[in-house]
Amino acid sequence: MQQQPHACIRLAALRHNFARIQQWAPNSKVMAVIKSNAYGHGDVAVAKALPDCDAFAVATLAEAVRLRQAGIRQDIVLLEGVQSEAQYQQAVTLHLTPVIHEIRQLGWLETYQGTIPACWIMVETGMNRLGFPPKDIALIYHRIKKSHRVTGDIGLMSHFANADNPDDQRNQQQLERLSALTLFDTLPVSMANSAAIMQLPESQLQWVRPGLMLYGASPFLAKDAKQLGLQAVMTVKAQIIAIKVIQAGEEVGYGGDYTAATVKKIGIINMGYGDGLSRQLSNCGFVLWQQKRLAILGRISMDMTCIDLTASTAAIGDEVTIWGESMPIEATAMQAGTIPYELFCQLTRRIPRLYDGKS
Repeated sequence: MQQQPHACIRLAALRHNFARIQQWAPNSKVMAVIKSNAYGHGDVAVAKALPDCDAFAVATLAEAVRLRQAGIRQDIVLLEGVQSEAQYQQAVTLHLTPVIHEIRQLGWLETYQGTIPACWIMVETGMNRLGFPPKDIALIYHRIKKSHRVTGDIGLMSHFANADNPDDQRNQQQLERLSALTLFDTLPVSMANSAAIMQLPESQLQWVRPGLMLYGASPFLAKDAKQLGLQAVMTVKAQIIAIKVIQAGEEVGYGGDYTAATVKKIGIINMGYGDGLSRQLSNCGFVLWQQKRLAILGRISMDMTCIDLTASTAAIGDEVTIWGESMPIEATAMQAGTIPYELFCQLTRRIPRLYDGKS
Protein backbone atom coordinates (compact mmCIF):
# COMPACT_ATOMS: atom_id res chain seq x y z
CA MET A 1 0.00 0.00 0.00
CA GLN A 2 1.45 3.34 -1.05
CA GLN A 3 1.98 5.73 1.83
CA GLN A 4 2.47 9.44 1.36
CA PRO A 5 5.60 11.06 2.76
CA HIS A 6 5.15 12.12 6.35
CA ALA A 7 6.89 13.59 9.38
CA CYS A 8 6.95 11.54 12.57
CA ILE A 9 7.00 13.86 15.60
CA ARG A 10 8.18 12.26 18.85
CA LEU A 11 6.74 14.29 21.71
CA ALA A 12 8.83 12.30 24.21
CA ALA A 13 11.95 13.61 22.44
CA LEU A 14 10.54 17.15 22.63
CA ARG A 15 10.05 16.80 26.37
CA HIS A 16 13.53 15.29 26.73
CA ASN A 17 15.03 18.34 25.02
CA PHE A 18 12.96 20.67 27.21
CA ALA A 19 14.34 18.90 30.28
CA ARG A 20 17.88 19.33 28.90
CA ILE A 21 17.24 23.06 28.55
CA GLN A 22 16.17 23.21 32.19
CA GLN A 23 19.39 21.40 33.13
CA TRP A 24 21.51 23.86 31.13
CA ALA A 25 19.74 26.90 32.56
CA PRO A 26 18.41 25.81 35.97
CA ASN A 27 17.96 29.35 37.26
CA SER A 28 16.14 30.73 34.22
CA LYS A 29 12.55 30.66 33.11
CA VAL A 30 11.96 29.14 29.67
CA MET A 31 10.29 30.95 26.79
CA ALA A 32 10.01 28.26 24.11
CA VAL A 33 10.18 29.68 20.60
CA ILE A 34 7.38 28.14 18.52
CA LYS A 35 7.17 30.66 15.68
CA SER A 36 6.80 29.46 12.09
CA ASN A 37 4.53 26.64 13.24
CA ALA A 38 7.11 25.53 15.81
CA TYR A 39 9.78 25.31 13.11
CA GLY A 40 7.45 23.12 11.10
CA HIS A 41 6.67 20.75 13.99
CA GLY A 42 3.17 22.08 14.72
CA ASP A 43 2.83 24.94 17.19
CA VAL A 44 -0.35 23.82 18.94
CA ALA A 45 0.88 20.25 19.42
CA VAL A 46 4.24 21.45 20.72
CA ALA A 47 2.67 23.92 23.14
CA LYS A 48 0.25 21.32 24.48
CA ALA A 49 3.12 18.87 24.98
CA LEU A 50 4.97 21.36 27.22
CA PRO A 51 2.55 22.23 30.04
CA ASP A 52 5.41 23.23 32.35
CA CYS A 53 6.87 25.78 29.95
CA ASP A 54 6.76 29.30 31.40
CA ALA A 55 5.94 31.10 28.14
CA PHE A 56 5.86 30.69 24.39
CA ALA A 57 7.27 33.07 21.79
CA VAL A 58 5.83 33.58 18.32
CA ALA A 59 6.55 36.05 15.55
CA THR A 60 3.10 37.20 14.50
CA LEU A 61 -0.31 37.96 15.93
CA ALA A 62 -1.89 35.26 13.75
CA GLU A 63 0.34 32.65 15.37
CA ALA A 64 -0.67 33.84 18.83
CA VAL A 65 -4.37 33.83 17.93
CA ARG A 66 -4.12 30.20 16.80
CA LEU A 67 -2.56 29.20 20.13
CA ARG A 68 -5.18 31.01 22.19
CA GLN A 69 -7.98 29.47 20.12
CA ALA A 70 -6.44 26.06 20.83
CA GLY A 71 -6.64 26.71 24.56
CA ILE A 72 -3.02 27.60 25.31
CA ARG A 73 -3.05 29.68 28.51
CA GLN A 74 0.62 30.38 29.18
CA ASP A 75 2.09 33.78 28.38
CA ILE A 76 2.51 34.26 24.63
CA VAL A 77 5.18 36.74 23.58
CA LEU A 78 4.91 38.53 20.23
CA LEU A 79 8.55 38.84 19.12
CA GLU A 80 7.71 41.29 16.32
CA GLY A 81 5.23 43.15 18.48
CA VAL A 82 2.04 44.50 16.94
CA GLN A 83 1.86 46.36 13.64
CA SER A 84 -1.30 48.47 14.05
CA GLU A 85 -3.61 49.86 16.70
CA ALA A 86 -6.16 47.19 15.79
CA GLN A 87 -3.56 44.51 16.41
CA TYR A 88 -2.73 46.09 19.75
CA GLN A 89 -6.39 45.96 20.73
CA GLN A 90 -6.47 42.27 19.83
CA ALA A 91 -3.33 41.68 21.90
CA VAL A 92 -5.11 43.25 24.87
CA THR A 93 -8.18 41.07 24.34
CA LEU A 94 -6.10 37.88 24.13
CA HIS A 95 -3.81 38.81 27.05
CA LEU A 96 -0.69 38.68 24.89
CA THR A 97 2.75 40.00 25.79
CA PRO A 98 4.14 42.22 23.02
CA VAL A 99 7.73 43.16 22.38
CA ILE A 100 8.02 46.94 22.02
CA HIS A 101 10.74 47.72 19.49
CA GLU A 102 9.68 50.97 17.82
CA ILE A 103 8.00 54.20 18.78
CA ARG A 104 4.58 53.59 17.19
CA GLN A 105 4.10 50.53 19.36
CA LEU A 106 4.85 52.59 22.44
CA GLY A 107 2.23 55.13 21.35
CA TRP A 108 -0.46 52.48 20.97
CA LEU A 109 0.35 51.12 24.42
CA GLU A 110 0.07 54.59 25.97
CA THR A 111 -3.19 55.61 24.29
CA TYR A 112 -5.31 52.47 24.06
CA GLN A 113 -7.70 51.89 26.97
CA GLY A 114 -6.80 48.42 28.09
CA THR A 115 -4.03 46.53 29.85
CA ILE A 116 -1.58 43.83 28.90
CA PRO A 117 -0.10 41.27 31.31
CA ALA A 118 3.52 42.15 30.53
CA CYS A 119 5.78 43.52 27.80
CA TRP A 120 9.38 43.36 26.67
CA ILE A 121 11.48 46.30 25.51
CA MET A 122 13.77 45.24 22.67
CA VAL A 123 17.28 46.65 23.04
CA GLU A 124 19.47 47.03 19.96
CA THR A 125 22.89 45.73 21.03
CA GLY A 126 24.51 44.94 17.70
CA MET A 127 22.31 42.90 15.38
CA ASN A 128 20.75 46.03 13.87
CA ARG A 129 17.39 44.43 13.24
CA LEU A 130 14.82 45.44 15.86
CA GLY A 131 15.03 47.55 18.99
CA PHE A 132 15.79 50.87 20.63
CA PRO A 133 19.37 52.08 21.17
CA PRO A 134 20.62 51.63 24.74
CA LYS A 135 20.58 55.37 25.40
CA ASP A 136 16.79 55.46 24.95
CA ILE A 137 15.85 52.49 27.13
CA ALA A 138 15.39 54.34 30.43
CA LEU A 139 13.01 56.83 28.80
CA ILE A 140 11.04 54.07 27.06
CA TYR A 141 10.74 52.16 30.32
CA HIS A 142 9.49 55.18 32.28
CA ARG A 143 6.92 56.00 29.61
CA ILE A 144 5.57 52.44 29.79
CA LYS A 145 5.58 52.53 33.58
CA LYS A 146 3.80 55.89 33.64
CA SER A 147 1.09 54.63 31.27
CA HIS A 148 -0.20 52.08 33.83
CA ARG A 149 -1.10 49.82 30.91
CA VAL A 150 1.11 46.89 31.96
CA THR A 151 -0.13 44.89 34.94
CA GLY A 152 2.94 42.67 35.28
CA ASP A 153 6.62 42.71 34.37
CA ILE A 154 8.34 45.05 31.96
CA GLY A 155 11.40 43.20 30.72
CA LEU A 156 14.47 43.87 28.60
CA MET A 157 15.21 41.69 25.59
CA SER A 158 17.98 41.52 23.01
CA HIS A 159 19.25 39.01 20.47
CA PHE A 160 22.70 37.66 19.64
CA ALA A 161 23.89 37.93 16.05
CA ASN A 162 26.73 35.39 16.40
CA ALA A 163 25.90 33.04 19.28
CA ASP A 164 26.49 29.99 17.06
CA ASN A 165 30.17 31.01 17.14
CA PRO A 166 30.81 31.20 20.90
CA ASP A 167 34.38 32.46 20.42
CA ASP A 168 33.20 35.54 18.51
CA GLN A 169 34.06 38.61 20.60
CA ARG A 170 30.94 40.37 19.37
CA ASN A 171 28.89 38.14 21.68
CA GLN A 172 30.56 39.64 24.73
CA GLN A 173 30.23 43.12 23.26
CA GLN A 174 26.49 42.68 22.86
CA LEU A 175 26.11 41.29 26.36
CA GLU A 176 28.16 44.15 27.80
CA ARG A 177 25.96 46.73 26.05
CA LEU A 178 22.91 45.12 27.60
CA SER A 179 24.39 44.71 31.08
CA ALA A 180 25.56 48.34 31.09
CA LEU A 181 21.95 49.55 31.21
CA THR A 182 20.96 51.08 34.54
CA LEU A 183 17.80 48.93 34.53
CA PHE A 184 19.70 45.68 33.91
CA ASP A 185 19.81 44.68 37.58
CA THR A 186 16.19 45.56 38.34
CA LEU A 187 14.16 44.13 35.43
CA PRO A 188 13.73 40.64 33.95
CA VAL A 189 16.18 40.19 31.06
CA SER A 190 16.22 37.75 28.13
CA MET A 191 19.14 37.35 25.74
CA ALA A 192 20.07 33.69 25.30
CA ASN A 193 18.91 31.68 22.29
CA SER A 194 19.72 27.98 21.83
CA ALA A 195 23.40 28.48 21.05
CA ALA A 196 23.90 30.92 23.91
CA ILE A 197 22.13 28.66 26.41
CA MET A 198 24.71 25.96 25.72
CA GLN A 199 27.88 27.97 25.10
CA LEU A 200 27.41 31.37 26.79
CA PRO A 201 26.00 30.56 30.24
CA GLU A 202 26.62 34.11 31.46
CA SER A 203 23.87 35.21 29.07
CA GLN A 204 21.15 32.96 30.49
CA LEU A 205 19.85 35.61 32.92
CA GLN A 206 16.20 35.48 34.06
CA TRP A 207 14.72 34.11 30.82
CA VAL A 208 16.09 31.92 28.02
CA ARG A 209 14.56 31.56 24.55
CA PRO A 210 15.34 28.11 23.11
CA GLY A 211 14.25 27.37 19.57
CA LEU A 212 16.30 24.98 17.45
CA MET A 213 17.59 22.89 20.35
CA LEU A 214 14.03 22.26 21.51
CA TYR A 215 13.46 20.33 18.28
CA GLY A 216 16.62 18.28 18.66
CA ALA A 217 18.96 20.02 16.24
CA SER A 218 22.30 21.71 16.86
CA PRO A 219 23.04 25.35 16.00
CA PHE A 220 26.76 24.59 15.81
CA LEU A 221 28.75 23.44 12.79
CA ALA A 222 31.21 21.41 14.86
CA LYS A 223 28.70 19.56 17.07
CA ASP A 224 25.60 17.60 16.18
CA ALA A 225 22.54 17.13 18.37
CA LYS A 226 23.62 13.72 19.67
CA GLN A 227 26.87 15.18 20.99
CA LEU A 228 24.80 17.76 22.86
CA GLY A 229 22.50 15.17 24.40
CA LEU A 230 19.52 16.25 22.29
CA GLN A 231 17.07 13.95 20.53
CA ALA A 232 15.64 14.48 17.05
CA VAL A 233 11.94 15.29 17.38
CA MET A 234 11.08 15.09 13.67
CA THR A 235 11.84 12.21 11.31
CA VAL A 236 10.74 12.70 7.70
CA LYS A 237 10.08 9.59 5.63
CA ALA A 238 9.14 8.88 2.02
CA GLN A 239 8.45 5.70 0.07
CA ILE A 240 10.01 4.05 -2.96
CA ILE A 241 7.23 3.94 -5.57
CA ALA A 242 9.15 2.68 -8.62
CA ILE A 243 12.42 0.97 -9.54
CA LYS A 244 14.12 0.75 -12.90
CA VAL A 245 17.48 -0.14 -14.39
CA ILE A 246 19.30 2.31 -16.66
CA GLN A 247 22.31 1.69 -18.88
CA ALA A 248 25.64 3.47 -18.97
CA GLY A 249 25.27 6.81 -20.73
CA GLU A 250 21.58 7.25 -19.88
CA GLU A 251 20.47 10.41 -18.10
CA VAL A 252 18.21 10.91 -15.10
CA GLY A 253 15.66 13.65 -14.50
CA TYR A 254 15.11 17.15 -15.79
CA GLY A 255 18.00 18.57 -17.77
CA GLY A 256 19.85 15.26 -17.71
CA ASP A 257 22.01 16.53 -14.87
CA TYR A 258 23.00 13.00 -13.92
CA THR A 259 24.49 10.58 -16.45
CA ALA A 260 25.08 6.96 -15.45
CA ALA A 261 28.70 5.87 -15.85
CA THR A 262 27.69 2.21 -15.47
CA VAL A 263 24.50 0.19 -15.28
CA LYS A 264 22.44 1.61 -12.42
CA LYS A 265 19.38 0.54 -10.50
CA ILE A 266 17.44 3.66 -9.57
CA GLY A 267 14.50 4.17 -7.26
CA ILE A 268 11.90 6.91 -7.37
CA ILE A 269 10.60 8.19 -4.03
CA ASN A 270 7.34 10.09 -3.63
CA MET A 271 8.76 13.32 -2.24
CA GLY A 272 10.06 16.44 -3.96
CA TYR A 273 10.43 20.17 -3.53
CA GLY A 274 6.64 20.54 -3.45
CA ASP A 275 6.82 18.73 -0.12
CA GLY A 276 9.77 20.73 1.16
CA LEU A 277 12.68 18.56 0.05
CA SER A 278 15.31 21.15 -0.79
CA ARG A 279 16.16 21.31 -4.48
CA GLN A 280 19.70 22.15 -3.39
CA LEU A 281 20.13 18.45 -2.55
CA SER A 282 19.92 17.58 -6.25
CA ASN A 283 22.85 15.35 -7.25
CA CYS A 284 24.56 15.81 -3.88
CA GLY A 285 22.23 14.72 -1.08
CA PHE A 286 21.44 11.34 0.46
CA VAL A 287 18.53 9.49 1.99
CA LEU A 288 18.75 6.62 4.46
CA TRP A 289 17.50 3.08 3.88
CA GLN A 290 18.13 0.45 6.56
CA GLN A 291 21.09 2.44 7.93
CA LYS A 292 22.61 2.73 4.44
CA ARG A 293 22.99 6.08 2.70
CA LEU A 294 21.64 6.21 -0.84
CA ALA A 295 22.64 9.05 -3.15
CA ILE A 296 20.14 11.41 -4.77
CA LEU A 297 20.56 11.30 -8.55
CA GLY A 298 19.75 14.23 -10.80
CA ARG A 299 17.43 17.12 -10.11
CA ILE A 300 14.80 16.88 -7.42
CA SER A 301 11.35 17.27 -9.01
CA MET A 302 8.22 18.79 -7.48
CA ASP A 303 6.76 15.46 -6.35
CA MET A 304 9.50 12.87 -6.85
CA THR A 305 13.20 12.26 -6.39
CA CYS A 306 15.50 9.63 -7.91
CA ILE A 307 17.92 7.71 -5.70
CA ASP A 308 20.68 5.18 -6.36
CA LEU A 309 19.66 1.64 -5.38
CA THR A 310 22.49 -0.12 -7.22
CA ALA A 311 24.23 -1.43 -4.10
CA SER A 312 21.05 -2.14 -2.14
CA THR A 313 18.23 -4.65 -2.07
CA ALA A 314 15.58 -1.99 -1.50
CA ALA A 315 12.17 -2.77 -2.95
CA ILE A 316 9.08 -0.86 -4.02
CA GLY A 317 7.16 0.09 -0.90
CA ASP A 318 10.23 0.45 1.30
CA GLU A 319 10.56 3.63 3.33
CA VAL A 320 13.56 5.92 3.27
CA THR A 321 14.45 8.57 5.82
CA ILE A 322 15.03 12.10 4.56
CA TRP A 323 16.24 13.37 7.93
CA GLY A 324 15.69 12.63 11.60
CA GLU A 325 16.66 9.65 13.73
CA SER A 326 19.88 8.08 12.37
CA MET A 327 20.01 10.77 9.65
CA PRO A 328 20.88 14.07 11.38
CA ILE A 329 19.25 17.11 9.84
CA GLU A 330 22.51 19.01 10.42
CA ALA A 331 24.24 16.78 7.83
CA THR A 332 21.39 17.14 5.36
CA ALA A 333 21.45 20.92 5.78
CA MET A 334 25.20 21.01 5.18
CA GLN A 335 24.78 19.02 1.95
CA ALA A 336 22.14 21.53 0.84
CA GLY A 337 24.31 24.51 1.75
CA THR A 338 21.78 25.76 4.27
CA ILE A 339 20.82 25.45 7.95
CA PRO A 340 18.46 23.10 9.81
CA TYR A 341 16.07 25.99 10.51
CA GLU A 342 15.34 26.38 6.81
CA LEU A 343 14.80 22.68 6.17
CA PHE A 344 12.37 22.44 9.08
CA CYS A 345 10.44 25.55 8.08
CA GLN A 346 10.13 24.77 4.37
CA LEU A 347 8.44 21.41 4.98
CA THR A 348 5.06 22.03 3.40
CA ARG A 349 1.50 21.38 4.56
CA ARG A 350 1.38 18.48 2.11
CA ILE A 351 3.45 16.51 4.62
CA PRO A 352 1.21 15.22 7.44
CA ARG A 353 2.67 15.43 10.92
CA LEU A 354 2.14 12.23 12.89
CA TYR A 355 2.43 12.80 16.63
CA ASP A 356 3.64 9.66 18.37
CA GLY A 357 2.30 7.74 15.38
CA LYS A 358 -1.07 9.52 15.19
CA SER A 359 -2.20 12.29 12.82
